[in-house]
Amino acid sequence: MTELEDIIRSEIGQDGAISFARFMELALYHPSHGYYERHLKQTGREGDFFTSVSVGSLYGELLGVDFARRLRTLSGSVQLIEAGAHDGQLARDLLDYQREYEQEVFRRLDYIIIEPSPSRAQKQFDTLAKYGGKVRWVRDWSEVGEYRGICFSNELIDAMPVHVFRWDAEIRRWNEWGVTNVRSQFHWKPLPTDKQSQSALKLLARLPSELKDVLPNQFTVEICPEGVSWWLRAAHALEEGWLFTVDYGLLQDDFFQPHRSRGTLRAYSKHRATSGLLDAVGEQDITAHVNFSLLIGAGESAGLKTEQFLHQGFYLKGVVEQIEARTHSFPLWTAMRYRQLRSLLHPEHLGRAFKVLIQRRAL
Repeated sequence: MTELEDIIRSEIGQDGAISFARFMELALYHPSHGYYERHLKQTGREGDFFTSVSVGSLYGELLGVDFARRLRTLSGSVQLIEAGAHDGQLARDLLDYQREYEQEVFRRLDYIIIEPSPSRAQKQFDTLAKYGGKVRWVRDWSEVGEYRGICFSNELIDAMPVHVFRWDAEIRRWNEWGVTNVRSQFHWKPLPTDKQSQSALKLLARLPSELKDVLPNQFTVEICPEGVSWWLRAAHALEEGWLFTVDYGLLQDDFFQPHRSRGTLRAYSKHRATSGLLDAVGEQDITAHVNFSLLIGAGESAGLKTEQFLHQGFYLKGVVEQIEARTHSFPLWTAMRYRQLRSLLHPEHLGRAFKVLIQRRAL
């Protein structure tokens, strides 16, 4: 037994069970023993999974092209806010490009990283040391306030804690499932309805009765209230500019396809996916697909307009077309950079795996 498992068991002991969202929060984000605290190098060959940033600097440079194009339309000082900056590599690639090829935007730019973890903030600080006062760190939105520019995240919301619901076909009701402890082993257990599950159940209650008629027993879905709240807060704080995210995810209807009857939750370790979500606590990543329909609705309820929702491959192809129109504003293409581009665009690699959502508030 690990210290983290003992901490979780102690919390379970008080109530008999905890929500999976709480289990996931402790497994990933416990300040001393969580996966993201203890494993600061999660990506790349030496980590547990690949991201677009793992491919090389090209991904950050392509984002830099599109971000600069947008920021040039705003006058005065602008903010580029990154939430969930991991080890700081994407921020460095973005800033390297901006400093070299978009100097006018770079001069007006205030780069802000939202990072609640001191250990991850230190890793990012080390990576971005050469940028000194250009970058500043905040712990949450309360330290940001209103902003003009772009707020973006790359594979952030898929790692936010989710509540797990299973359909009881006999009584036609969704039940939340949490985690309990039986003879020092974690097991799934149905939970009584509480305030958090009530809010999620309201979303599930909107599903058409025709769908409920054909849902198989124990059909599983995940709801991430924290992700929706985060997006809504970022939307309300946006005075002028764009809210932007890249992540695994689906639209609402896609979650209810027959082949997703067990939900989208996965654990990753050494580049292998596993369904052993309650095992190896603190030693593996846990992720669930983002419900982009909920994010789109949250942003639009805050007055934002949805500009784009598309596969990463299509989005980056549009950025390459921007580059072709301004060839003097981008590094030379080399064989290595073409290989990076193929990985980012190809539907069997990263081009189709990730979706891009961009919403805007214009004055």
